[in-house]
Amino acid sequence: MAISTETGPAPDPGRGPGPDPGRGPGPGPGPDPRVIPGGVAGRVLVVDDDPTVSEVVAGYLQRAGLTVHRAGDGPAALEAAARHRPDLVVLDLMLPGMDGLEVCRRLRANGPGTRTLPVVMLTARGDEEDRILGLEVGADDYVTKPFSPRELVLRVMSVLRRASSVAPADQPELAAGGLSVDPAARRATKDGMELALTLREFDLLAYFLRHAGQVCDRERLMRDVWGWDFGDLSTVTVHVRRLRAKIEEDPADPQLIRTVWGAGYRFEARPPVGPGAATGPGTGGGTGTRPGTGTATETDAHA
Repeated sequence: MAISTETGPAPDPGRGPGPDPGRGPGPGPGPDPRVIPGGVAGRVLVVDDDPTVSEVVAGYLQRAGLTVHRAGDGPAALEAAARHRPDLVVLDLMLPGMDGLEVCRRLRANGPGTRTLPVVMLTARGDEEDRILGLEVGADDYVTKPFSPRELVLRVMSVLRRASSVAPADQPELAAGGLSVDPAARRATKDGMELALTLREFDLLAYFLRHAGQVCDRERLMRDVWGWDFGDLSTVTVHVRRLRAKIEEDPADPQLIRTVWGAGYRFEARPPVGPGAATGPGTGGGTGTRPGTGTATETDAHA
């Protein structure tokens, strides 16, 4: 079982002992099981072929006030997602028959209802390439096995709160570089065409527009966009790359989200034009160029 050992009961917001995992809310008094603290709806689909892991994860999430459904493989996960319309999916990467990457791809391709469905992936420790692939296909976050159920609950709650947050109705739209973001409607467009952005991509784009012209390092983005003071910073790198693919004319030579070597990223409200505009030390053309070498690497911006 790929769950770390912990003592004591699971986090409990005051509802008393949780019901059997995967069987829905139990009878008796208590708050609406689909509402987590702060009034956020929470129906979670847990997909894992290990019954013990699935049961433990479901139990912790239910004790935190969430409604949980379970699936043991890819086809069952897609069927459950269509039937129960979850607010978030906890998805194991290694599944029989159809792996978690394919499940995530198919969820993203199933139309507006699931295109932005938040996904938290469970991955084996050390499988960095698979974790990066998970983020590339649209996962919002991941937790490595063996994992702490408490940490998983915190990450799920964080994603749900952000997904369900409603911007003030009077919050102004953000616009720069041909992009327009309406925080209240959670709608983003480029040159008038609506962008299909995941939860994190939308929040990241809105953050860049609010802080146009500022250099933002990955630690700052992890803290302010993801709400975490710790975590794998490659999560930020991958989401920036995904966002560039959707908003840049040439993602290999980005003009809006520029990499500033040794510092981070800077959103250019008025991107430079003309030959060679994206080159030069410290300007962050493309993926960043180390002065004196001409070698472009994504990681140069974060040395």
